Amino acid sequence: MPHSYNKIWIHAIWATNARIPLVHQNIEQNVYQFISNQLREQGCPVRIINAMPDHIHCLFLLNPQKSIAEVIKQIKGSSSHFINQSNLIPEKFAWQTGYAAYSVSESGIEKVFQYIKCQKMHHRKKSFQEEYDAFIKLYGLNEH
Repeated sequence: MPHSYNKIWIHAIWATNARIPLVHQNIEQNVYQFISNQLREQGCPVRIINAMPDHIHCLFLLNPQKSIAEVIKQIKGSSSHFINQSNLIPEKFAWQTGYAAYSVSESGIEKVFQYIKCQKMHHRKKSFQEEYDAFIKLYGLNEH
């Protein structure tokens, strides 16, 4: 083939440090906008971002020139810095070290979009830990 083609959708999830609920409704739009802008600057168009106070979900296209690890490391670092420098909350803000990232097929994009869009309703029935455990089981991953 004379050209290279990539279209890799990523559903990424990461939590606040110690899962402390710090991403409250009064700051979430600022956080989403900042993260969205940072992803776009890295060449990763965003489909949706939504969060609960203790974790965040992002659906974006991965820039083929970057690894998932470097994209998420930059996003987490810059957004923590932004939240702290902007004094959006009185506490010191930080994300947990780890993250989860899953590829999403083109046919599954709408389902994942709706899942992320409905996070607040979804978490009335299921805790973040239950959601986390379900993803680990669904994707056949084991904790080390």
